[in-house]
Amino acid sequence: MREPEFEPEKLLLALGDCGVKFVLIGGFAAVIHGSPYVTTDIDVVPAKDAANLGRLSEALRAIHAKVWTASEPEGIPFDHNAASLAEVAVWNLVTDFGHLDVTFTPSGTYGYDDLTRDSVHLEILGAKVDVSSLADVVRSKEAADRDKDRLVLPVLRRILEEEGH
Repeated sequence: MREPEFEPEKLLLALGDCGVKFVLIGGFAAVIHGSPYVTTDIDVVPAKDAANLGRLSEALRAIHAKVWTASEPEGIPFDHNAASLAEVAVWNLVTDFGHLDVTFTPSGTYGYDDLTRDSVHLEILGAKVDVSSLADVVRSKEAADRDKDRLVLPVLRRILEEEGH
């Protein structure tokens, strides 16, 4: 079976339709801020209150989210609710609309409340989304210190400098 086509607007709309409070982070947030690097997933940091995680669970059911692993690229079905979602720090998922990574405390940050402080509210592909500031994207990528992050960081820092940060 093939990987699902990456349809970020449908992922974002599904979260929004269920009323999930989240901040968009990672590569897609970097693209929104001007990064030329292509990404094929959405990374989000949801608010961790039980009501919001219940709405997240509802959204994940609507988009048929499964746990993604390299050995199981089609995903492993899983049962979830607000409590079980909160028990895991990072969820790597595959959905009807592509990959969705859910993390509660990205590297270099303190999570949702930290990231919302400087986030910008935008309409992206028809979905209203809180997007992490570019400075917070850079902070998180620096802290993660992965090869893929080190590759993009010079470009992101240059964009930040051009914006006067």
